[in-house]
Amino acid sequence: MNWQIARLAPGEDFPPASQALPALSPFPGLLAVGGRLDADTLERAYRRGIFPWFSPGEPVLWWSTDPRMVLQPERLHVTRSLKQSARRFARAQDWHVRIDSAFELVMQQCGAVRAAEGTWITPDMLQAYGALHARGLAHSFELWENDKLRAGLYGVCIGRMFYGESMFTQVSDGSKTLLMALCGFCLRQGIELIDCQQQTEYLAQMGAAPIARDEFLDHVAKSTRLPPVPSWQYDDLTFLTDCARWL
Repeated sequence: MNWQIARLAPGEDFPPASQALPALSPFPGLLAVGGRLDADTLERAYRRGIFPWFSPGEPVLWWSTDPRMVLQPERLHVTRSLKQSARRFARAQDWHVRIDSAFELVMQQCGAVRAAEGTWITPDMLQAYGALHARGLAHSFELWENDKLRAGLYGVCIGRMFYGESMFTQVSDGSKTLLMALCGFCLRQGIELIDCQQQTEYLAQMGAAPIARDEFLDHVAKSTRLPPVPSWQYDDLTFLTDCARWL
């Protein structure tokens, strides 16, 4: 069968997500190749439920998978071990959860992990997502031990839709604790869905589940039109308050 993939010129708009390659194709969910990797293009992509994902030596690849892995914040699965770890981080004076205090560093650390897995965060990606961060559309959640960054995750938030991108940790349950912090934050801010992009066993264990792309895109269309989150200020008390249901 002849599978057709859109090849984007710089600045060219995306085709409809429904044109992504189907499940029986060699690359299910692949929508387009090429285009410009910058803040404007990323914002247009996320507003349409499209995300970039590619490996070393490849052009920019744009995806819209079907089904789509998502996490409803209230369905986060918290194990006894995670609860104990999160309590320890919350009570210890030298551990702190923060938002947006080291966005670029979080991306760099995530990139170091992804490089070992065969994908990586390029300087162009750092620049593009950094520009989104400057616009207030990309954010990082961070776990600090005094002045040392021990875990982090980052993603994009447009309106009341959060798109998770990547995470890393150097300590047991570090990234899971940050996912808990993100879910608590989302519940407080009226964010009903966290995009997890692709199905993995790790995400399923945390409570994520696949939904049909059409359902996902309907939610994206509605949520991205809502007013933006008014404040991303965050401190130790915020973490305790947001995550009280799990602690």
